[in-house]
Amino acid sequence: MRVLMLAAENAALKGAKVGGMADVLRDLPQALHPHGVAVDMIMPDYGFLAREQQAEFVCDFVVPFDSGHYSLQLYRMPNPLLPEVWIYLLAHDWFVSLGHAIYTQDPPGRPFASDASKFALFCSAVATLLCGGLLPMPQRVHLHDWHCGFFSMLRAYDLAYAPLQQIPTVLSIHNLAMQGIRPFDGDNSSLRAWFPQMAALGPDVLADAMDPRYPDCVNPLRAAINLSDAVHLVSPGYAGEVLQPSRHGEGFFGGEGLEQDLQRLQRAGKLFGILNGCDYHVAAPAKSPAQLRKTLKPLVYQALLSKLGYSEFVHPSEVIAQIRLSQQDNPGGFLLTSVGRLTDQKILILRQPWQGGRVLDAILQRLAEWDSKARFWLLGSGDESIAREFSEVAARHENFLFINGYHEQLSEALYYSGDLFLMPSSFEPCGISQMLALRAGQPCLVHGVGGLKDTVVDGQNGFVFQGGNLQQQSAALLQTLDRALAQFATPAWKTLIQAAKQSRFEWQTSAGEYVNKLYGVSN
Repeated sequence: MRVLMLAAENAALKGAKVGGMADVLRDLPQALHPHGVAVDMIMPDYGFLAREQQAEFVCDFVVPFDSGHYSLQLYRMPNPLLPEVWIYLLAHDWFVSLGHAIYTQDPPGRPFASDASKFALFCSAVATLLCGGLLPMPQRVHLHDWHCGFFSMLRAYDLAYAPLQQIPTVLSIHNLAMQGIRPFDGDNSSLRAWFPQMAALGPDVLADAMDPRYPDCVNPLRAAINLSDAVHLVSPGYAGEVLQPSRHGEGFFGGEGLEQDLQRLQRAGKLFGILNGCDYHVAAPAKSPAQLRKTLKPLVYQALLSKLGYSEFVHPSEVIAQIRLSQQDNPGGFLLTSVGRLTDQKILILRQPWQGGRVLDAILQRLAEWDSKARFWLLGSGDESIAREFSEVAARHENFLFINGYHEQLSEALYYSGDLFLMPSSFEPCGISQMLALRAGQPCLVHGVGGLKDTVVDGQNGFVFQGGNLQQQSAALLQTLDRALAQFATPAWKTLIQAAKQSRFEWQTSAGEYVNKLYGVSN
């Protein structure tokens, strides 16, 4: 079976990763191949991928878009991890962002404006290539997240792309909170601007693509959910949670306004929760955890320098991190670690008020009282306001090192040299960081939601906390940390480490479910 995947990211290509979705796009084709599924992929070039990967130029082609005709270029290259299949790259000026960025941060008043326009053109280009015979028609089309929702709309509503209706199409949702919502009209980043003929059909005809909360807006993720033949959530736990309405004030993140659509799909037998896998063929570092600890400090300096090399100004977090590094040696005592994006999804609980400070302050106070040598090192980038907040915390607590950015070598060293990995996500569709930490033999302390509760078992390979609201979750996190610290360096802790190393979430198992549940559908 030949499958074409549309996605915004792919960690098989250097520079094409932002989050966990990229890891899935890298690993999944290799896992599906033994099941008789050949996965070709197509994504934007972002102005640098084709050149840096030395991809082969295929052709120029023209796409009807935005009341005109846009000229794009198609490149292709063998998948570096699986040469039997292709990665196609599309080039156009709209796909280019400064600093090799994949996504664009728009002002709060126009969320998703740049990216929605970018991916609307991308989807139009893919549909044009397929219907024009410039790409071979696959037996299945597999969409990933909201970026590909416009392909569903073209397939369903534009007669020029009617041949696409003959191909069963499935959707994987990696993060339901990101939906790409844009106005129906009245903006140069709107449905009417991109697809005037489609917009002329009116909101009633396009009802499956309209946002249920903002009736004057189009929702590309909802379109993909309602117009695909099967929908997949990336863990069984998350697939259950999205059927319930979100209660943000209580710290519960569920269907985010799309729960009724997802409930309907579940009743129809078209909604599936399949856990992402982890690659266990990667060799562990040759150095021991103690030896890796000695590399942490120079790696942090390396991470800071590499980020400063691309920056126009110095962020306070970099100065504070430099000062903290100069004040201490490599961690010699207990090391709490965390690697991830700075978003409220990941660290809302750490930001909650607690006894005159924040939960993060309380964690650091507990560590200091328990052992003066204990440290918390956090590597993450994302929301600028959160980075400022964490910089303030780092200025108050000498046992907290916040590295504002991402650095592959440093993240791996933290996975393999830390004592306890913290992942307090308010929601987690699947999560890869906890799997990587477990693979490295580091027990995890996690919030029992989504893929975290599918992978971490309290008292077996880590510690799990829960709570009915944000205050209860905050208290439970601190109590669970106390419980973990009380067990540290005991025989029970050694058992935890062994169980973490032996935890397995194999892609081969998940790939079998993809074939049987997702690709077995017919339209």
